[in-house]
Amino acid sequence: MNNQNEFKPYIPAEKVTPEFTVTSIVMGIILSVVFGAANAYLGLRVGMTVSASIPAAVIAMGVIRVIMRKNSILESNMVQTVGSAGESLAAGAIFTMPALFLWAAEGRMEKPGVLSITLIALIGGLLGVLFMVPLRNALIVNEHGVLPYPEGQACAEVLLAGEEGGANASTVFAGLGIAAAFKFLIDGLKVVPSEVSFRVKGYAGEIGTQIYPAVMSVGYICGPRISSYMFAGGVLSWLVLIPAIVLFGADLTLYPGNVPIGEMFAEGGASNIWGSYIRYIGAGALAAGGILSLIKSLPLIIRTFRDALKSMKNSVGGGSERTSQDLNMKFLLIGIAVLTLLIWLLPVIPVTLPGAVIVVIFGFFFATVSSRMVGLVGSSNNPVSGMAIATLLFATIILKLTGDDGVHGMQGAIAIGSIICIVAAMAGDTSQDLKTGFLLGATPKKQQIGELLGAIAAAFAIGGVLYLLDAAWGFGSEQLGAPQATLMKMIIEGVMENNLPWALVFMGVFIAIVVEVVGIPVLPFAIGVYLPVQLNACIMVGGLIRLAFDRMNKEEKEKEAIISDGVLYCSGMIAGEGLVGILLAVLAVAGVDQALDLSGMLNLSVPVANIASLVVFALVILSVLKFSIWKKRK
Repeated sequence: MNNQNEFKPYIPAEKVTPEFTVTSIVMGIILSVVFGAANAYLGLRVGMTVSASIPAAVIAMGVIRVIMRKNSILESNMVQTVGSAGESLAAGAIFTMPALFLWAAEGRMEKPGVLSITLIALIGGLLGVLFMVPLRNALIVNEHGVLPYPEGQACAEVLLAGEEGGANASTVFAGLGIAAAFKFLIDGLKVVPSEVSFRVKGYAGEIGTQIYPAVMSVGYICGPRISSYMFAGGVLSWLVLIPAIVLFGADLTLYPGNVPIGEMFAEGGASNIWGSYIRYIGAGALAAGGILSLIKSLPLIIRTFRDALKSMKNSVGGGSERTSQDLNMKFLLIGIAVLTLLIWLLPVIPVTLPGAVIVVIFGFFFATVSSRMVGLVGSSNNPVSGMAIATLLFATIILKLTGDDGVHGMQGAIAIGSIICIVAAMAGDTSQDLKTGFLLGATPKKQQIGELLGAIAAAFAIGGVLYLLDAAWGFGSEQLGAPQATLMKMIIEGVMENNLPWALVFMGVFIAIVVEVVGIPVLPFAIGVYLPVQLNACIMVGGLIRLAFDRMNKEEKEKEAIISDGVLYCSGMIAGEGLVGILLAVLAVAGVDQALDLSGMLNLSVPVANIASLVVFALVILSVLKFSIWKKRK
């Protein structure tokens, strides 16, 4: 096993270069808020988030090297360390907290205050970093060469290839600007419809696609395999289950619907059946997928936890060398103790003492697991959803048994689930960033402070973002499906009140089991079952573009450059669309959105509108080709 004495980082320990500067912290905080808001919007629409580390690193290089004419790789690394914290915190928050807004919309409770959301996010973010810091020596240093940390290494490689920083940064910014323009055209001015749908006469199924740049970009970044699993789930829902429900139940009124299925279909088409029945089947499949992924990972999780604790015991804390310095252990313990007391004592966080104990025990366990698992399998395969589902089930049962049931118990369960979800996401992100820093020769202590600052900035932004999006469209709506949060809400209701349409939920559970048996990854398939097929089809288009790039008959180095440019451009498109989504939410709340709407003035017939939408989508696809396969390279 390698140790730090054998490994020589890019910047030697004895060399001191600019790192924790005003420039790097300010830029990092801006990117933390920007990528946090964009990822929150994306996750609530699509049910998936993407890593912001590489685009943040590329933007940092572009600004620091090209605009500011500074040559400091560690400064660029600090920007991406602080910036990526926002994306991780947002991912943890949006999987759970919108459930509180959904209950408020049902009249069960008041909306959570911005202060409450901010404090829950802040405590989760800080705990995620503090729990991970003592593991750095064990996982990053002592296990170097054993744990690859794929995203951490990729980020280091991007930063080391800094000579191309200007060109690559321009690719990210081009994606940001072009997607922003398309998004404003589609959802702001409403020049063309945002989706195209087709039905076969006499058959209740429906197929089609959305035309959003960010949704297609998710497919490109995730690749053809994940995209095809999601699309397959959508095909099952919209071309098999919906027609079956309409065919066999046309004259029936089935719970949770309150009118005959035939009438429901006649009024709102397949989307009505999806809203009343398919969502519950999808939620069952999602819950089963999360639990199955956790069960499959259980031996690895237990081994991971044991090995991490063993390594932690054997490893020495902060060394005297610059590249060995961690935050002081006394500071960490006091910080964890204070945050635990705040969870219990702050009146705006509806968690009792047993709940606070659950947070610390599960939090440290899942932070340890998350930190090591992302080292083995990468952040995208980290079963955060499964961890959150397991925590919620356990926490809800404990709260109910200890008499904390009803509205307060439901709020408490979501608060506990939110903190744990954020802890797991933040710990995984922190370990990837510390791996990047280890390879480059960064000062761990400074990176850890940067992570804490990024978490603080994102936590103060996320409450406002959630409130804004809820005020504009409402969670659970067509614009913001919030699949994971809806699932968490249903799990808690199922335990506390036992009022779910269990037949539908169990259909989803058994679909997930069948899919697992035939060897298909359950979670992407289950998300596909849950989400509208038009959204899955748009993701599939991105996956097919990536497949075409993967199969190109070009030299390996050239092919890698094309695919990498595509990833950077698509990352920029996700950020650009997310930011315009936030802007449109502001306009909707201000009541200005109707004045921008040109759809009434244009009054396109359905066939013409469909053709116009497909033309816009073709332009989006061509823009990806322009900045990847057709890009002029030096």
